[in-house]
Amino acid sequence: MRTVSFTINISIDGYCDHTMSSPSEELMDYFTGTLDNVDLLFFGRVMYQLMFPYWSDVAKDQSGTAAENRFAQRFSAIDRVVVSRSLDSGDEKTRIIRSNPAAELLKLKQQPGKKISVDTVSLLPELIAAGLIDEFNLVIHPVIMGKGRLLLDAGSLQDKLDLKLVNTINFESGCVALHYLKQ
Repeated sequence: MRTVSFTINISIDGYCDHTMSSPSEELMDYFTGTLDNVDLLFFGRVMYQLMFPYWSDVAKDQSGTAAENRFAQRFSAIDRVVVSRSLDSGDEKTRIIRSNPAAELLKLKQQPGKKISVDTVSLLPELIAAGLIDEFNLVIHPVIMGKGRLLLDAGSLQDKLDLKLVNTINFESGCVALHYLKQ
């Protein structure tokens, strides 16, 4: 069975916002490395539209830094599934599903392949409740936002989820990457 990995940037106070900072070369290389064993990306519509076509354009144009270009090439080459009731179409590497994201992710998890990387805050409680997330990669940024989208809203989980810390990486920028496995 494939491993499902949830990876996200987060502020010290628990907000998820990709505009909180510009990632360093070191951090971009970290995110590229998290994709080494991934062959499928699983998105909600909002995150998908934030990431694409931006990163596929960077990959084509090579318009970023060296680390951004490496990330863009790797990221945009991976097949993706997007959960959306409103998105009409995607590119040739994108499949859109309209309903039952947990059931769809379970089917994908049972297929042969490498890791599935999940990037959707809105569906996270449902996917956790279904027992589908195997590992969490949280990159904590040294900022307190005070507003924005929380990783998990109060009461969004029925049961607590115990995790085991398996790796910590400290970056020169002050960011800390925490890798947890579900117990």
